[in-house]
Formats: sequence, structure tokens, C-alpha cells
Amino acid sequence: MGAGHAHALYRVGDSVVHRAPAEVKIVALVVFVLAVVATPREMVWPFAAYAGIVLVVWRVARIPLRWILPRMLIEAPFIVLAVLLPFAEGGQRVEFAGLHLSLTGLWAAWGIVVKGTLGVAGSLTVAATTSARELPLALSRLGIPGLVTSMLVLMIRYIDLLSAEVSRMRMARISRGDSPRALHQAGAIAKGVGALFLRSYERGERVYLAMTSRGFDGTVPELAIVGAGPRATAAQWVTALTPGAAAVLVAGSAWVLR
Repeated sequence: MGAGHAHALYRVGDSVVHRAPAEVKIVALVVFVLAVVATPREMVWPFAAYAGIVLVVWRVARIPLRWILPRMLIEAPFIVLAVLLPFAEGGQRVEFAGLHLSLTGLWAAWGIVVKGTLGVAGSLTVAATTSARELPLALSRLGIPGLVTSMLVLMIRYIDLLSAEVSRMRMARISRGDSPRALHQAGAIAKGVGALFLRSYERGERVYLAMTSRGFDGTVPELAIVGAGPRATAAQWVTALTPGAAAVLVAGSAWVLR
């Protein structure tokens, strides 16, 4: 990975959150997400508290809402799925606007939407403040196996390349008279997806052979990371884990007051 490479979700900045070591931000994200997931969905106030924690972190990191909110649309397919649950679930039903909705389905939909939204918000926060070149060293310091680290980092590195290839394939189809919105073109689209998979698989093999021929053994040495910073200090761990600790406190309070 080149030193200048940055993924599309990264927002250049010099805030406290940006300067924090990547490994502490990853751990803080995991703690926050686990606290959100563990919260009973029937309790509404804890999720408002979680949203407040996220907003505070965005303010500290100087991430404007107009920048991050459009990128949260990535969860739209899950919201569509959640909307269908009140109609599909059984059990007690309630009437709303002339519709008979499942109470269990409503709570399930609420849980998926609110927990998914908070999870996406937390993930985008880490992505917006952590460059791609920081990830290999951070994952290595956290004890993640070298093979898993390599797969994740290469996936981030080549996602832009694959997106560009998808755009070129789509443009090639359209220039040959294809109509992406026509149902009879579904076969051609499926074949294109298959061709993209094969190209990606072959490219992965070539990249792997090129790396092993240069002595790559699955580990990421710290000296290989351009601009690698020192390990996180105790103060940085405490500061970065404060939002996660606050989320754990909220989750614990929710269970006590349930």
C-alpha cells in the first residue's frame, strides 16, 4: 500500500480523534457496538444517549453532518428489510393508519434500524479519522492473525480498483445497446458479475504470488508502515475508550432499569 493511498471514506483532519492511534479507535468501536447490541430494544432512552455520544465524537473530530449523513445511506437495504417485518411477523397486532401491524415485528424493525444506524455511524467515524495505511500496523498490534490482516488491508486497497472496473463494464454494456433497467438484461448483468469475480480471483492470485516472491510471510513489520507512530500510551487508551465506557455504562443502566 502506498503511503499516499487513502480510502474514499477518510476525511483529512488534525483533530484529537485523527491523531489517536488506530488500534485504540478500533477497540473503542468494538466496545461501543457491543454495548449498543446488548441494549434491550424495548428501552428507547439508551439509544438517544448513544446518539449523543456519537454526535460528541463527531464534534471533537470536526466531522460535519452534511459530510457523514449521506454516507450513512449504505444501510438503506437493511432499513427496507426492517420495514417489512411489521407485516410479516405474527403475534399481537396493533392498528396504525388503517394497517394491522405486528407488535413483535415493530420492535424487531426498531431494533434493526436503531442499532444498525448507530453501528454504521460508529464505523464511519473510525473510517473518517483513520487512513488505510494505519490499519495493518493497528491490526497487528491487536494480535489479529497476519493472514486476516492482509486480507482486510488488500480488500480496502483494491475496492476502488474493483469499483472502477464495474463502472467500465457498465459503460461498455451501455455503449453496446444495453439497458440496465430492462429485465431482459438480467442475464447479461449476471454474466458481468461472474466475469468480475473471475477477474478479481485471478488478480488476487497474481498479487499473492508477487508478494510471496518478494519475501512476504503473512506478517506486517512495523518498519514497513510509512509514518508508523509509536504504540498508544495509557493516557491515549483512557481517552479513546471514554465513549465506549460511557456506552457500556448506558447499557448497564438500561438492564438495571428494565
